Amino acid sequence: METLLTVLYIIDCLALTVIVLMQQGKSAGLTGTISGAAETYWGKNKARSMEGKLEKATVVLAILFIVLSLALSYVIK
Repeated sequence: METLLTVLYIIDCLALTVIVLMQQGKSAGLTGTISGAAETYWGKNKARSMEGKLEKATVVLAILFIVLSLALSYVIK
């Protein structure tokens, strides 16, 4: 059981690292400054865009990371 959790934990860590590095920064140049809080087509449909999918994947992988960390600490004790 410990080996399986460890393998899943390593895969989750690598996937989380890759997903975070694939995301764009929140201050992506002057475009964000000039447009301000204006709603654009991409702003309204952000959840369906690649950036929205990356954000959802980050949340899922982060929750899985915490659950696996707790499970590993429980199994090792």
